[in-house]
Amino acid sequence: MSDSVAQQIVAIHSMLSAGHRSLRIERHTLVLWGVAGGALMLFGDSILTEDQFPVLERRALAWLALLTLVLGGVGALDWHLTRHAKRVRDEAWSFIHRQVLKVWWLLMAIGTLLTFATFFFGGGYMLCAAWLVLIGLGLYVHGLFSEELLEWIGALVIATGTVSLCYRLDFETMRWIAASVMGLGLPLLAAMLDRGRARPSWHRAMQSAAWMLVVLGVPLAAHVSTRPAVASDMATISLDAFRKEAPAGDRIVAIPAGTSVPVEIEVTGTAFRNSRIVFPLTLAAPLEVVTADGTPTGSVRFLGESWATANEALLIRIPAIKATLTPGQGPVVHATLETEIKAAQRR
Repeated sequence: MSDSVAQQIVAIHSMLSAGHRSLRIERHTLVLWGVAGGALMLFGDSILTEDQFPVLERRALAWLALLTLVLGGVGALDWHLTRHAKRVRDEAWSFIHRQVLKVWWLLMAIGTLLTFATFFFGGGYMLCAAWLVLIGLGLYVHGLFSEELLEWIGALVIATGTVSLCYRLDFETMRWIAASVMGLGLPLLAAMLDRGRARPSWHRAMQSAAWMLVVLGVPLAAHVSTRPAVASDMATISLDAFRKEAPAGDRIVAIPAGTSVPVEIEVTGTAFRNSRIVFPLTLAAPLEVVTADGTPTGSVRFLGESWATANEALLIRIPAIKATLTPGQGPVVHATLETEIKAAQRR
């Protein structure tokens, strides 16, 4: 009799759990959104280049059109395939499912508008992290009513986007991570779904750790392997020799500390007349730059440190800018410009 009662209690508990997690995310949903998002992350800049759209406003509109077309098309295709799958299983659209779907579309719209806004207000450095947070939030919300694994993975994706900003990873590394989370991680997650089965916490933790290992390991390994290698026996020449005549072949140009580096700033807009300002900055430490036939390849390092590409190592920020008006000086604009080369921190 006790065994029968225990079985009934287990059955009731299973029914309650099934009622709490009544949604069912389709595997094709994760695959479609993942492949589309990963492709946009990897190839978007190649599709819409600055040479094709030199005017900033037109480039922003082109990106808005591309994101709307791709994400809107994926959403429509996902809706059609999901409706067909439900029809085959003789299932109806629940009220909660429709609301969760609206939340997902809202998050995609926010990401699209955020991408469009960065062309005018800046902040493009944070785009990859922002998309990761939005994707993770969408997975977490869906997981509250369907697969428990979606909650775990969604929280990890949110943490990945947040940590990448906290550690100030370079944009290229964040782009590779975001592309892997979407293009590789979401299809992998589709294969890991177990249709709402109850699992102990340690099991979910192991699943999540394995997912993170694959999703983060693959892009970081690929990113490192694609970096241009610098030969250890490459000849080094001084900056004075380089100024006299640019050498043929691959060379390392040694720039000594104290070298004056002119910084050109082009001012445009309606507040001031268009002008070009040049002011010198002084190099704080010896710097080495790799050149090929007199043209920099993008590989730089401080003397004695590891090599890194310039777009990964060089960080420029304007944390503060304000305008003042005083009787003595009149109108003055004060700005703070922070520069840092992180080659030593990257390795």
